Amino acid sequence: MRTGSEPATARSALRARLWLSVWGLVWAVFGTAVFALVGRPGWAVACGVLLLIVTVDLALIVRHIRQGPHYQPGRDVPPYQPPDDDGPGRPRMSRRDPSYSRPPRHRHP
Repeated sequence: MRTGSEPATARSALRARLWLSVWGLVWAVFGTAVFALVGRPGWAVACGVLLLIVTVDLALIVRHIRQGPHYQPGRDVPPYQPPDDDGPGRPRMSRRDPSYSRPPRHRHP
């Protein structure tokens, strides 16, 4: 059910992002070290830049996790405000309503 407030109440999978960032951090460190030892300075710099980006992202993720339920609500917090039954909104259309029209059917060749 959509309420229209999804962008304001959207949640991010911060724990998944944390582990993906750790995985990227490990590979960026490995790539930087290997390319530096092999003598490929261009690739070592590219992996170093990637290492810097992943480190900043990891710091932001950890900061959001530590800020608590405002950024990562628990299972007891609903993802949106329940819609009001009497509130304004789109009128419900029934098939008996003259303004109701069926969606077009897709015809396959």
